[in-house]
Amino acid sequence: MKQVGIEAINAYCGETYIDVPALFAARGLDDSRIDNLMMARKSVALHCEDAVSFAVNAAKPIVDALSDEERDSIELLIVGTESGVDFGKSLATYVHDYLGLSRSCRLFETKQACYSGTAALQMAAAVVGASPFDGARALVISSDVARPVPHTYVEPSQGAGAMAMLVSDNPVVAAFDHGANGLHAYEVMDTCRPDPEREAGDTDLSLLTYIECLKGSFTDYAGKVDGADFVDSFDLLAMHTPFPGMVKGAHRAALRKLKRGTSPQAIEDDFTTRLGAAIQYPQQVGNIYAGTVFLALASTIDNAVVDRERRVGVFSYGSGCASEFYSVVITPQSQRTVRAMGIREALDARYALSTDEYDELLTATAELKFGTQDFSFDLDRFPQITKARFDGGRRLVLQGVRDYHREYVWLGGEQG
Repeated sequence: MKQVGIEAINAYCGETYIDVPALFAARGLDDSRIDNLMMARKSVALHCEDAVSFAVNAAKPIVDALSDEERDSIELLIVGTESGVDFGKSLATYVHDYLGLSRSCRLFETKQACYSGTAALQMAAAVVGASPFDGARALVISSDVARPVPHTYVEPSQGAGAMAMLVSDNPVVAAFDHGANGLHAYEVMDTCRPDPEREAGDTDLSLLTYIECLKGSFTDYAGKVDGADFVDSFDLLAMHTPFPGMVKGAHRAALRKLKRGTSPQAIEDDFTTRLGAAIQYPQQVGNIYAGTVFLALASTIDNAVVDRERRVGVFSYGSGCASEFYSVVITPQSQRTVRAMGIREALDARYALSTDEYDELLTATAELKFGTQDFSFDLDRFPQITKARFDGGRRLVLQGVRDYHREYVWLGGEQG
């Protein structure tokens, strides 16, 4: 049987961020709750960025690193999102075009709240594993842009970003444990997007559902994997991270249930040891929905001590709800490969928004309504950001909409 997993992974979390403490102060929120969030910064999309441009910008460095033959071996493209731009036309059609992929390619979009990226990843792994051809590849991208809910405690955690992963039988980043997948799903109205402009839900119910799904999916995993133990089987953990404080609470609840008798100090130490690396990038980006679990995985590989082969337990959750607990194996080569993508450097290089600039961006972004037939962007609206950051055509942005068709351009020059 083929060994299948992730050959390459990359993040694109935008060009700008706002400090969470500054946002709390501007909104008049109780700053004592910042410690519960465990957030430092959150990424913010520009007015001319959307889920398509984020997806392309995340995947482009991976695709550009391939030879022509390797690029043509990508026979499947899936984009997981809850930030779709059309009820029928898939984001994947635009992404396929701007990445210059072969026309001999399956492509589609998945939606299951924040679980959609994992649904796409598991589909890709199954296709690659079943392929009769050596070297078959699939490209999986999770891409979401939040519609912030201003003046609420949800707003500081709502980010924007995309994660791109190349899935193949050369899993130098992470190898899947075949058949080691625990599932837990049921219908619940915890969070939703009732229309393209709003996010709604019950925050407390979402937290309780997340915790129940973590326990339930791991229990199902343990029923399929002999001897599986929530602590002893995994050197590290990477979990869907709406905000790091939620992960900490869920980890504590899971240990109390699955490893009864664990002391509070031992729970704290376990969180630091096995999840401390995973939350570093989410603390700087915020919730990027379908891609957040993969941002946590990349953060784990980038920041943990990986001096030997290590097993990572991965927990994915999507409101509504669907969840999965699975495991991957990483090595020192995994860390070298991920660090070469420069994710940390890109996060550190983002432009720091003032609160006034942040609010101006929110206003500009809201001007393009879902279903608009024609629209043109002023790409020079925020020159203090775009002029300096997009020189040389480094990033794809949305230029306008013509008869419902989205048109993109490589800012600063030709595609490079």
